[in-house]
Order: sequence, then C-alpha cells, then structure tokens
Amino acid sequence: MVTKEVEAAPGLKTKLSVDNVSMTYKRDGKLTHVLENVNLEVSDGEFVCLLGPSGCGKTTLLNTMAGFLTPTSGTIQVNGEAVRGPDPRRIFVFQERGVFPWLTVEGNIGFGLSKLTKPEREQRIAHYVKMVGLQGFEKSYPAELSGGMKQRLEVARALAVNPDMLFLDEPFGALDSITRLVMRSELLRIWQAERKTIIFVTHDIDEAVQLADRVVVMSARPGTIQQIVPIDIAHPRDISSQHYLELRDGIFKQIGLAHQV
Repeated sequence: MVTKEVEAAPGLKTKLSVDNVSMTYKRDGKLTHVLENVNLEVSDGEFVCLLGPSGCGKTTLLNTMAGFLTPTSGTIQVNGEAVRGPDPRRIFVFQERGVFPWLTVEGNIGFGLSKLTKPEREQRIAHYVKMVGLQGFEKSYPAELSGGMKQRLEVARALAVNPDMLFLDEPFGALDSITRLVMRSELLRIWQAERKTIIFVTHDIDEAVQLADRVVVMSARPGTIQQIVPIDIAHPRDISSQHYLELRDGIFKQIGLAHQV
C-alpha cells in the first residue's frame, strides 16, 4: 500500500521530526529551490530509505537531518531537541569512502573511542570486528582490503561510537552488483542486532524495497515527499514474491517509470 502518511509508526517513540523544511541556495545571483515543505517523522529504531531521482534533494535533506546544513525554513528535531549542528551521537557515512588509509582496521574502528579505558576500547573493537566479519584483518590497512570490506569497516567504525542514529548517503553506490547484494545483507544483519535508527539515501528502488521499513519517495527538484511506502514484508525478504514485486513496481509507477524486467 502506498500512503502519504508522514508520521512515525503507531506506538513507537518518534526519533526524528522534519517539519515544513525548505532549502534554497543562491548561486551566481540565482536562486535554486532544492527542498520544499518536507514533513516526515521517523520512529526510534526504524530503517527509512529516501528515494528519488538524481538532484531531487535527498542528500541535502540528509545533510539537514544530520546538522551539516541549516534549512532555509522549517525545523528538524531529534528526541524532541532542535538540530543545530552535527552531533557525535549522530554519525554520517558518506558516499565516498571515509576510512583513514593510515590506520589499520582496528585503528579505524577504535578512532573516537579515546574516552574508554584500554580494556573497554579493545573489547569494543573486537566486538565490531567480529560483527562485520573482519576477523583476521585487524592489522590490515584499507589499501589491503576489498571494496566491500572497506565499506564494512566504515559501518563498523560508525557503530563503534554507539550513535543514536546513522545517516548513510548511497554507501554502496561504488560497489559492483554482487558486492552490493552482500553489503545489503550485512547492513540488515547489523541493524537487526543493533536496532539503530537508520536514514539511508539511495536512487536504487530494489535496494530501498529490500532494506527499508518505509520508503520515502521524493519528487524531482524542488524535492518534496510524493509518497511514503510501508514495506510490510519480514526480513529476509523474498524478492520474487508477489507482494514484493507489487510494492517495487508501485514505486516505479509513482516516479513515472515502467519497470523493465
């Protein structure tokens, strides 16, 4: 079912609120309207995908949620508090790889854990090395890892600081198709274990339907929310099931595309 509902799931605590957010840039004397009257609520522990065509403003919206950009108008709140800038409780995983090439796997995961005692830090690192399947590579540098391993490392580093929320901007966009499928499964496994609130930007409809509790479909610029599609299918999802295909193809129709098998 496709809905225009923007509220968090009934009975669950609202984690993130976006209220009438608009964003306008002025470049070379010209105004560019990127976002227009965006409203959205996200529940605690929910996995939400922002989906839309290139240039629709989904990354701009993600950046306003994370506090890297201040909207021209409207407000964003996390846990009832206004977002006024980046916060170490909310971690952003960028589209381009963000691992530190001069640090080993354990050095990357341990980055940002300086306030812990050495035993606590070592335990935290070991926990996330195991969680993302990088045992045996603790002393390896990013240059010695595959693309998928680097992406797992970045997710592990983000989770190690125990954030309230994760913002991911097309994190698998540069990976080959097989590695993307593996990483989707890995991210879902980690999310189910940790239950962090995740906002995930993608332009890949299949990726969104495979991952999300709800898919937020954005219009072309100026971006606004066209529809919100609840994905009421348990994980792991059967991508050949009739209901999955109906939801996916409904999104294709919503954005004006006929899906080609």
